[in-house]
Amino acid sequence: MVSDLFAGASHHAATRGWQPLAARMRPRNLDEYLGQEHLLGRDKSLRQALEAGQLHSMILWGPPGVGKTTLARLLAEQGQLRYISLSAVMSGVKEIRAAVAEAQEQQQFNGKPTLLFVDEVHRFNKSQQDAFLPYIEDGTFVFIGATTENPSFELNSALLSRARVYLLKSLQPEVLQGLLEKALQDEARGLGKMQLQATDNSLQLLARAADGDARRALNFLEIAADLAQQGQITPDTVAEVVQESLRRFDKGGEQFYDQISALHKAVRGSSPDATLYWFCRMLDGGCDPLYIARRAVRMASEDIGNADPRGLQLALNAWDVQTRLGSPEGELAIAHALVYLAVAPKSNAVYMAFKSAMKAVKSTPSYEVPLHLRNAPTGLMEELGYGDGYRYAHDEPEAYAAGEVYLPDALQKAVEDQAWYQPVERGLEIRIAEKLRHLRKQDEVARRSGTSRTR
Repeated sequence: MVSDLFAGASHHAATRGWQPLAARMRPRNLDEYLGQEHLLGRDKSLRQALEAGQLHSMILWGPPGVGKTTLARLLAEQGQLRYISLSAVMSGVKEIRAAVAEAQEQQQFNGKPTLLFVDEVHRFNKSQQDAFLPYIEDGTFVFIGATTENPSFELNSALLSRARVYLLKSLQPEVLQGLLEKALQDEARGLGKMQLQATDNSLQLLARAADGDARRALNFLEIAADLAQQGQITPDTVAEVVQESLRRFDKGGEQFYDQISALHKAVRGSSPDATLYWFCRMLDGGCDPLYIARRAVRMASEDIGNADPRGLQLALNAWDVQTRLGSPEGELAIAHALVYLAVAPKSNAVYMAFKSAMKAVKSTPSYEVPLHLRNAPTGLMEELGYGDGYRYAHDEPEAYAAGEVYLPDALQKAVEDQAWYQPVERGLEIRIAEKLRHLRKQDEVARRSGTSRTR
């Protein structure tokens, strides 16, 4: 789709008919563009490059509604470049080829590159992304891609090496409130002709509910205007508009993993309040409570472990309650478990021991099971020495066979020097550590007396 940027906003309105408020209030120049001062402030690099006529290929990375598409249009206008827009959701090879042909024809006509804007660029596969590379390199395109996903994970390194990444931030509530006030007053593009009145409190509520998304804020305002009684937008009006609204929460994207990471770290850091905050943020964003319940089980094993084994049982119980009862009872049970995990004594000793054991398994040969540890269900196995010399622990003092060896000989010495499982001095592991120290002393006595199997 080709857009003529230089026809003016009134022409667009006339040719396209009715437009949503968010489209009508789209910034017409960089001075009207809200937020992103870290990129477009007077002394910032992107602004300076634009003013110097040095427009370059870039990736605009940020959440929905922060102005990625608008910024691309304004950059084309600033550089007086033809603008072609593709959506990676709707476009394929045919559309890419058509854009290339159009840009090449335009370059032959006026000697200028075309600004190619690709929305949701992360939706293109590797071959589709690679298709742009030669035309970026030969100057056919100034390429601008927009994405809500982390480019490091979603875009090819070849494309990233040819385009600078700019991070666009969520708009602050005060910025959105200013935009809403402007929309209420603007008679040409906004709602000024309706003579609506809105209290500061109502606009603050709308701005907060938009959660950093300008398009969402203006959509909320437009609905509120339709519901306003006697020209008044009240807090009750706002509540009616936003009651079904969910905050941004991309269940498959980076925000999802950022928030579960924050929740896990809050539990690990023994902060019950932060734990509840991130738990509620995820619920508010539409996260499946069962997913959080499963992660709580992981937290119980990884970060609490044997310092308080009850944590794992409580996490499993919460998962069971959510499965059986659903919301809201299940969510309260998960909150119960998460707070318990947050305040429980912490130990990652089992987690680290597990990693060490797995590393040893992967980095050493497949040692045979020592003969004394093998069962001998047949006569032949007995003749071969299976089970010879095995000491039955329950027949020994304290039910412990001091000096007995349960690892292959090649690993036993290393583990004696540095055990994989190292209990911490917190919670139940204090007593576990005391027990292990006591048993190790018995092993040392057995070694000195010559009754140990260790060589």
